[in-house]
Amino acid sequence: MKVIKIEKDQIDDKLLSEAARLIQEGGLVAFPTETVYGLGANALDRQAAKKIYSAKGRPSDNPLIVHISRPKELEPLVKEISQAGKKLIEAYWPGPLTLIFPKSHLVPDETTGGLDTVAVRMPADPIANRLIELAGVPIAAPSANTSGRPSPTLAEHVMQDMDGRIDMLLDGGPVGIGVESTIVDVSGPTPVLLRPGAVTMEMLKAVAGAVETDQAVAGPVSGDIKPKAPGMKYRHYAPKAQLILVEEDPKAKESAADVINRLTREKLKQGYKVGIICTEETFSAYPEGMVKSLGLRSREETIAHNLFAVLREFDDLQADYIYSECFPQTHLGQAIMNRLSKAAGYHVIHTGKEEE
Repeated sequence: MKVIKIEKDQIDDKLLSEAARLIQEGGLVAFPTETVYGLGANALDRQAAKKIYSAKGRPSDNPLIVHISRPKELEPLVKEISQAGKKLIEAYWPGPLTLIFPKSHLVPDETTGGLDTVAVRMPADPIANRLIELAGVPIAAPSANTSGRPSPTLAEHVMQDMDGRIDMLLDGGPVGIGVESTIVDVSGPTPVLLRPGAVTMEMLKAVAGAVETDQAVAGPVSGDIKPKAPGMKYRHYAPKAQLILVEEDPKAKESAADVINRLTREKLKQGYKVGIICTEETFSAYPEGMVKSLGLRSREETIAHNLFAVLREFDDLQADYIYSECFPQTHLGQAIMNRLSKAAGYHVIHTGKEEE
């Protein structure tokens, strides 16, 4: 795998042209976006799409997101654009918002996981946007990690998972947001949130009015359901350790920190390595274990930015168990808890209640 460093504020088209040529020729290139690093291939090339699934070890019914560089590139890929879709495009493109449309005949089933819809995003990251423009084709790009692992927010994360599996990595430094894009299905009469992200439910409703929420956002879906978007059906974002979330009930005698400390002491006595995920506000409440702060509760964007990197740090530290605090499920907190819940396999302990 060839690694090329790219400066976001000083993009060298000569370096990007080599990556664009690889995409045109059916190769795989990892590149930064404003959300996480993506693993890109020509979205209109059936064999290239298959290479993405192979490199990631990704189930073939898990659809890929197609990335474009300009709004005009959308029309050939879709049959129609709803009014809600037009409003959301105008408000939030380019940016961390993926929209699902009825697909045109140009988009192969290998890219959409066999669905008759296609997920499309226009990234704001200057490296990603310019790469797509130079390639001259839409780029299918799921996160550039082994399927199921925490998504990559640094080039080093991509190297850990993808070295020897892909042709090139564009190292653009750390990403900005740190969690994947919001996904909204606008192929029906009412927009449906399929995956929360930095474009929050509150932001969506402010533009589109009524927005429904798919059941997969709140909990697991049955195995016979065909996923309409990445991350809906399969285990995602998971560290190697067993991750357990602790939800605090303000009426309970024990706080979340009390429960986490008690469980940590029990596991440490049994000889296990234990990690704790907390915030700057609660860091001092944990005297034992490997304690990692995600950031400030008062600044949700810091928590989102650091989440996947911290999960990967615990892999490096060979943690056996990880206990994590929970966060309010409003605004960006909905996306944070969506990722944590999936990473934990929905294993949650509520203070004051028996383990679930």
